[in-house]
Amino acid sequence: MKKSKKSKSASPVVELLDLVLADSYSLMALTHSAHWNVEGPNFFSLHTAFEEQYQDLFTAVDELAERIRFLKAYAIGGLGRFAKVSGLQEPSGPLSARDYVTSLLEAHEKTIKDFTALRDAAGEAEDAETQDMAIARLQWHQKIVWMLKSWMK
Repeated sequence: MKKSKKSKSASPVVELLDLVLADSYSLMALTHSAHWNVEGPNFFSLHTAFEEQYQDLFTAVDELAERIRFLKAYAIGGLGRFAKVSGLQEPSGPLSARDYVTSLLEAHEKTIKDFTALRDAAGEAEDAETQDMAIARLQWHQKIVWMLKSWMK
């Protein structure tokens, strides 16, 4: 097996981009699973919301990986690697609608924490483009957290 081309001296910005890439890919998979398996009286609204969310995440992972490549690094990949790097837990299913929402809410909150670290590191590195990307993703995840918490009431 070939060694990774990722340098041990990767910048903090690239390391955090890898982390949020892993978060986003893992969250996309968790959201897609919830979309497929949610049941109950809220099926239609959650099924539709989860579909919109995993599609947005799919677009985001591509943009994040391309940003890593622009910074002359190589994006991580592979389901196992994404799961390990993100640390997001895959719930054993099937779950109730409320438990799917709770699980996704926790994953979004963890992702917000990691995007906040990326925003700050990019600011310190004077990488306004990565910082802008992090801010946009933060706003999206914050909106989803607000929506999921509102659904839980």
